[in-house]
Amino acid sequence: MRLLLALGNPGGEYRDTRHNVGWWFADRLVRRWGGGRFRDEGTTAWTVAAARPGIEIHKPLTYMNRSGAAVAALLSTRRFDTGADMLVLVDDVALPVGRFRVRRSGSPGGHNGLTSLSAALGHDGYPRLRLGVGRPADDRIDLAAWVLARMPRAEEEAALGAFPRAAEAVEHWLEHGVEATMNRFN
Repeated sequence: MRLLLALGNPGGEYRDTRHNVGWWFADRLVRRWGGGRFRDEGTTAWTVAAARPGIEIHKPLTYMNRSGAAVAALLSTRRFDTGADMLVLVDDVALPVGRFRVRRSGSPGGHNGLTSLSAALGHDGYPRLRLGVGRPADDRIDLAAWVLARMPRAEEEAALGAFPRAAEAVEHWLEHGVEATMNRFN
């Protein structure tokens, strides 16, 4: 089984925020591949089985800062190797809007969702596709407020514009693994 874990926050007030870019991308993958609608299985995540065999896409419902609780629950009901079979889809302020980067592993870099995942797993050795949401031009702007704010229309279009190529990267990862994907797309 391959698992795509899209980090974000549930609730209408968060739907259009930078922190939910991972959820936006998961929705695009479902549309691209087919597979129905996300459903609540009474667990800690919305889930959809993609039309591609053996692939599930999950949106944790535990809020960003507790994403680790969702992956721990998934590990209790499914068999997968977090270092080889899971790809985390996550927003990243270190990348400009409209850019993405695939990483094999690494520190959370101050991202609370990744910090929670790393704590739950006991390691940082899981692949991730980082989706750029940019950083505020003014360093006095609180980063938490920045990622929880809506994107202006031009930034949203730039973020969405990266999704087709990012989807190709995910498809490459499914076929060839993280190392080959990093070499081709980074």
